[in-house]
Amino acid sequence: MYRLLSAVTARAATPGGWGCGRRGAHQRAGLPQLGAGWVGGLGLGLGLGLALGVKLAGTLRSAVPAPPPSDPDPVGPPAEPQAPKEQRLAAWSPQTPELPRSRRFARAIDSSRDLLHRIKDEVGAPGVVIGVSVDGKEVWSEGLGYADVENRVPCKPETVMRIASISKSLTMVALAKLWEAGKLDLDVPVQHYVPEFPEKEYEGEKVSVTTRLLISHLSGIRHYEKDMKKVKEEKAYKALKMKETMESDQEKELKEKGGKSNERNDLAKAKVEQDNEARGRNSKPVKKKNDFEQGELYLKEKFENSIESLRLFKNDPLFFKPGSQFLYSTFGYSLLAAIVERASGYKYVDYMQKIFHDLDMLTTVQEENEPVIYNRARFYVYNKKKRLVNTPYVDNSYKWAGGGFLSTVGDLLKFGNAMLYGYQVGLFKNSNENLLPGYLKPETMVMIWTPVPNTEMSWDKEGKYAMAWGVVEKKQTYGSCRKQRHYASHTGGAVGASSVLLILPEELDAESINKKVPPRGIVVSIICNMQSVGLNSTALKIALEFDKDRSDLP
Repeated sequence: MYRLLSAVTARAATPGGWGCGRRGAHQRAGLPQLGAGWVGGLGLGLGLGLALGVKLAGTLRSAVPAPPPSDPDPVGPPAEPQAPKEQRLAAWSPQTPELPRSRRFARAIDSSRDLLHRIKDEVGAPGVVIGVSVDGKEVWSEGLGYADVENRVPCKPETVMRIASISKSLTMVALAKLWEAGKLDLDVPVQHYVPEFPEKEYEGEKVSVTTRLLISHLSGIRHYEKDMKKVKEEKAYKALKMKETMESDQEKELKEKGGKSNERNDLAKAKVEQDNEARGRNSKPVKKKNDFEQGELYLKEKFENSIESLRLFKNDPLFFKPGSQFLYSTFGYSLLAAIVERASGYKYVDYMQKIFHDLDMLTTVQEENEPVIYNRARFYVYNKKKRLVNTPYVDNSYKWAGGGFLSTVGDLLKFGNAMLYGYQVGLFKNSNENLLPGYLKPETMVMIWTPVPNTEMSWDKEGKYAMAWGVVEKKQTYGSCRKQRHYASHTGGAVGASSVLLILPEELDAESINKKVPPRGIVVSIICNMQSVGLNSTALKIALEFDKDRSDLP
């Protein structure tokens, strides 16, 4: 086009060009003689028009279908007519490109988003963020509502919030790495590592508190409630209610067995009635304050290290004999942080940052007020007048190990998948020797996710507490009825925040192990900037929705 334009321009501008060559014709026709400048301009315009016309024609020819042969084609020869081809779908094979994951799980995403909106509206939460991964790959992350109500900053997947007691599961990784390296014995008295923690007695008997008991909340160390009497009365009341439930179930079984068990049935019924009368007379429990009514939850004091934070509780008596009863205790994890420091030789937060680096959890940090932390949300609560207000300032340095970290749903998904990989890689190792080792060994993960006797899982009564995780085991009582899936989770509740991390492993068979690689399963993380929001059942429903969509795929 450039050469053509140059030639046209040159021809119009030369003395023998188009204008000069037709000089006699102008005179013969009696037309006025125009200047050379006009002729040159005309030549340039003609040249530009011709060049642009050629370019436009080429563009149109490449952009639109060729006209039928009967129509003249000013650009090129007529196109040959082609018979329409039958479009056939290729059979699926392992090499067939997969649908984008957002489309593969579109139904699960839509239903889960609707469920999350319902929960958010029901509790009045300002903002909620969710992340879901399937077989180790993130398939959905989204924020609903506001991370900062005052400045109208919306929640997004990168929003950073308090993860509260999920911090306990992170601390467990530090303890497990030290145990695997032979630097930590889980079953020696804690004074072996932290002599600053005094030896304990219970009802005049010398007792031992060990790392293993601390991990599973069996040490007897108190939580935020300092009144031992209230705690014991509440525990006794819960035990009575559980006994009633068991006896009611036994009564139901006796009825189903029929005639010959009538006498036993009557005896059981009479015993239940007697217990009910006794409870009505003198077993009404003293109302215990919830955690958010406890002053220690709102501490503003900065603690320089884990050893210093022990002074909050180290001289308090044990509420129960170690190993005998479950008493959830965040202070127990403050002691575990001190054990990590002594066993590792590093400050607790420094050792945890090394672990976060290894796990690629680059947005997970201990909560501090001074540092600028991008995408950090604000935290909210409803006051007595049911108005949304900012939570008071708190310093969580006394309980980083048990509830003091900040994170994102993306980082929590990475953490969950690292745990799931370690749990499953031992099953796949024989069929795929090229698999990398897990961050924790398979036998370590099996130990961590094995329910511990005498424990409770407050967020799902079907489960038990294990080692810094709640675990529900696979169970089915009746055919074609409810099937309880095996999963592990931990919830969190902090000032102005609620959270959950749930891992639903795939139910593997021999064929799956031979054809697939870990991690296999669904991981769900949800964080919220409102306290006292129960999220475990929501996370489980969402995990099952994604598991259903995956099961429906070829």
